[in-house]
Amino acid sequence: MSFKPQSVYQLLGGEEPLRLLVEAFYDKVEVDPILRPMYPADLVESKRRLFLFLVQFFGGPTRYSEERGHPRLRMRHFPFAIDRQARDHWLEHMCAAIDETGIEEPARSMMREYFDRSSAFLINQSDSSEIED
Repeated sequence: MSFKPQSVYQLLGGEEPLRLLVEAFYDKVEVDPILRPMYPADLVESKRRLFLFLVQFFGGPTRYSEERGHPRLRMRHFPFAIDRQARDHWLEHMCAAIDETGIEEPARSMMREYFDRSSAFLINQSDSSEIED
């Protein structure tokens, strides 16, 4: 008998905690002066896409890929100027949303590690403080 580790999706017990996570995260994005300009006026579609992506990435149904194809995170985020400050704001809000949603270990650490790595991967601009004269 082999042991198969549970996915984050299984650990969470399905989609509802991810739906709550996305709502808590976007509540913060909505009032963030750095991130808000990167999003459309109506956040409904952004919320839906993030939700579908997270469900799929963390081991649930593959509706995201069925609808949009491969996630291609860097390509999809390339049009946005993402510097370290924007990344740090994004990560701070996502980690706070994980805490607010009450996601418990081990899913909590697994998610935080993924968000830390993936948000760093999406940086595509230098901070103005990093540019030398």
